[in-house]
Amino acid sequence: MNYIFYFLIVISIIVGAVNGKLQDVVDSVMSGAELSVKIAFSLIGIMAFWLGIMQIAQKSGIIDWISRTIKPVTRRLFNELPQDSPAIGDVAMNFSANAFGLGNAATPFGIKAMEEMQKVNDKKDTASNSMCLFLGMNTAGFQLIPTTVLAVLVSIGYKNPTEIIMPTLIVTLIAFLSAIVFSKIFQKLWRNNK
Repeated sequence: MNYIFYFLIVISIIVGAVNGKLQDVVDSVMSGAELSVKIAFSLIGIMAFWLGIMQIAQKSGIIDWISRTIKPVTRRLFNELPQDSPAIGDVAMNFSANAFGLGNAATPFGIKAMEEMQKVNDKKDTASNSMCLFLGMNTAGFQLIPTTVLAVLVSIGYKNPTEIIMPTLIVTLIAFLSAIVFSKIFQKLWRNNK
């Protein structure tokens, strides 16, 4: 990936120099760097806030409550996991963080869930059905509130950043449900082809 970006930068400089627009290239680089720093600082605030909320939710037992509440659903979806698997709690934490648009906060929970699923996986060199299902659901990234995108829109001065909430909710819900359906279909097809 570094080579691609290096190539694009070099080509931009060469084309700018050939066309006599090198100053425009330099101005764009500087304004882009300034904007990226501004966006990064605005993201720090929103991420710190939601990570704090997630820590409070975890320590107050809300995450355990969410885990128990969604356990009947996760039990049916992740039917290969043992009843007392800690992966269910990690899955709940991951989905809670993703639902609030905290992909970065969801990552450690997702990794922990995968580690727990790997412990009960019979074939250590192959992902289990539960792991594949979780990966699909996690990648789809269902979001109730896309906080990171909202923070970016606010930082660049977008007039109505909240107008993306409903379209994001619809699209991520469709992607999330599609991941579940296709994963279950492929589980049955794969089982029948063995």
